[in-house]
Amino acid sequence: MSNSHPIVRHHETEGHPHNLSRRHLLLGSAGLTLGTVALGATQALAAGSMTMSMDAGTAETGSDRLYDINTFKGATDIARDPTDIPPPITRRTPQKVRVDLETIEVEARLSDKSTYTFWTFNGRVPGPFVRVRVGDTVEVHLKNNENSTMMHNVDFHAATGPGGGAGATSANPGEGKMVTFKALNPGLFIYHCAVPPVAMHISSGMYGMILVEPENGLPKVDREFYVVQGEIYTEEAFGTPGLLTQSYDKLIAETPTHFIFNGHVGALTEHYPLKAKVGETVRIFFGVGGPNYTSSFHVIGEIFDRAYQYGAVLSPPMESVQSISVPPGSANIVEFKLEVPGRFVLVDHALSRAEKGLAGYLIVEGDKNPEIFDAPPNDNASGH
Repeated sequence: MSNSHPIVRHHETEGHPHNLSRRHLLLGSAGLTLGTVALGATQALAAGSMTMSMDAGTAETGSDRLYDINTFKGATDIARDPTDIPPPITRRTPQKVRVDLETIEVEARLSDKSTYTFWTFNGRVPGPFVRVRVGDTVEVHLKNNENSTMMHNVDFHAATGPGGGAGATSANPGEGKMVTFKALNPGLFIYHCAVPPVAMHISSGMYGMILVEPENGLPKVDREFYVVQGEIYTEEAFGTPGLLTQSYDKLIAETPTHFIFNGHVGALTEHYPLKAKVGETVRIFFGVGGPNYTSSFHVIGEIFDRAYQYGAVLSPPMESVQSISVPPGSANIVEFKLEVPGRFVLVDHALSRAEKGLAGYLIVEGDKNPEIFDAPPNDNASGH
């Protein structure tokens, strides 16, 4: 393989659970309960009805946090910060891009009362956001952690070739494999583990996204966010405390017990809410790892100015869209300008899923704009 081109590396060190510092977040009597994290039917969808109930000074910043809660201690947080995105590509010529992935199985926080054994890429869910340019040669190095119990691999939907590279990267615990593909088509694509049973590997957290930028890049925006929806299937019901166990029967029956954004219940509400300011333009790279359910992605109180359906960046975007439909194993890009401040709730408009943990926050700071929206404070107002 030629090494004549410079190599741009995509890698992470902080995502490996063995590298997590042992900081703690103590949630006392004022802490978020499972019901509020799950966003119950009467309160969940009120854009201004919920408060961030962590005690001041208890939340520590950074992507590596541990938790000390009544029902369990020392649970690793595998949630992906939605701002964890490589910057836009400014070069206008193709080159080689190296992507390093390590498949890691780790018991981690699922909710504020439960843990689950996640299977991950680089210790986070979703896996790292990979950003390349059309024409780039993508060199994927996959290592299966020696402590894994399963074979793992990676299938890139952006690759043109058998299995998207899954066969070439199938690695037993402790093994490393490599595959190279050329990014022929621009767009936003899912990648995932494809070891049988594929749905089990995906539902345990093994998915992420790769953006193949077009030749001239994407239009400039002020902020970009990375959000992926997934499902988890456990033998135990939602809200059960302790370590929950994977349910193959529920997976096959397509009856998930949890729906999540970016790894676990509450990941984008209490831990990593999206943050922006009035007047800014934002772009959300939104994908569905699945493995089974289509999402009707919606931001309560906002309208998408532009939506690139299925991540098709070469097609004209749809305009003034309320919700987007994203099937499992697919992605979409939405862009909109923020006109007023407040807390906007990210949901799948199949709203029963909010009862199983699926919600996020977009917190917008700035001056009010009563010409666009003027309403008195009302903590009991419903978003829908």
